[in-house]
Amino acid sequence: MLEPLKREERATAAGYAFISADYQLLPPATGHDIVQDIQDLLAFVVSREFATPASTADSASESGNERRFTFKVDPEAIAVAGSSAGGLCAYLAAMHCVSPKPKALVSLYGMGADFFTSHYLSPKTKPFFRGREILDARDFAEYLHPNHNPDIPSSASFAALQPIADSALVYHPQTYHIPGYPANPRMLLTRLYLQLGVFLDYYTGAHDNGGISLVLREASEAKPPPADDDAEFLQDVRALIPPEHRGLFPQFGVSGQWPPTMLVHGTEDSAVPVWESRSLARRLAACAVEVELREIEGREHSFDYEDGAEEMFGEVFDAVGQFLGRYIGAKRVSGAYGNSEILF
Repeated sequence: MLEPLKREERATAAGYAFISADYQLLPPATGHDIVQDIQDLLAFVVSREFATPASTADSASESGNERRFTFKVDPEAIAVAGSSAGGLCAYLAAMHCVSPKPKALVSLYGMGADFFTSHYLSPKTKPFFRGREILDARDFAEYLHPNHNPDIPSSASFAALQPIADSALVYHPQTYHIPGYPANPRMLLTRLYLQLGVFLDYYTGAHDNGGISLVLREASEAKPPPADDDAEFLQDVRALIPPEHRGLFPQFGVSGQWPPTMLVHGTEDSAVPVWESRSLARRLAACAVEVELREIEGREHSFDYEDGAEEMFGEVFDAVGQFLGRYIGAKRVSGAYGNSEILF
């Protein structure tokens, strides 16, 4: 019996070039910096020629030296994909990348499709993410803007944070009082900002006057959006957001120019509620954009990282590959430059 393919192996086996890119992290970066990173990435990959490492080349010359295989990326055959925060990056690419423009989008439990909910805007005092403990803000002083930690003198350290595009996945040993707990505090920042109800302050960089989260929270509490048609609510909220930040909100970027999209989401996701993908699917359908939503019943965030995920969800992963093939598979360029797709 053949072993199931891993995600990156599925992509390369289908003839796609698979590129996973780093981007700057919050804070001190904001969503604006990440948009620039995404635009720079796509411009970079279509402007140069790539070569496979010699150790993975398909054949060797008569002299015994392995031959490198070179290829270029076809700007007309690019798909963007991501999970969780990577899904948000894919949404931003759909909104802001015009040349080259993505031809398809895949999001696995992507965040950001609906930022105007209590999940992002309301402070939390009880466990909300997989039942895990509420974090102590004092443990993250250097990552908190002065607006959010009045009892902690962190303004100097927060201002001194350096831009970073990499963050190690480091965990405490099983002997730690919370076995396996992340040892790198950056790994917990998104959870902390959601807990404090201030994620959008760091995402936009809008900390003045109490922060943009406070403004949006008060607006949402004063006039909760209806579940079926929130067009009027969005119009009111849009007026509250400074124009320079509106491009960071996917709800304002959905249009008929959005690429065909496939959304995959667990119904019990407590980090990014399934409502977000449902909301995006509804908006895309209203704009006559082809959209497919696959809900994975009873599954949490990062279900695809579970042991045995390839066996349990292989049919879903195959469906993703088939979806991409409809939009970029037919555009492959074989021969000296290999295939032309890119995923990030």
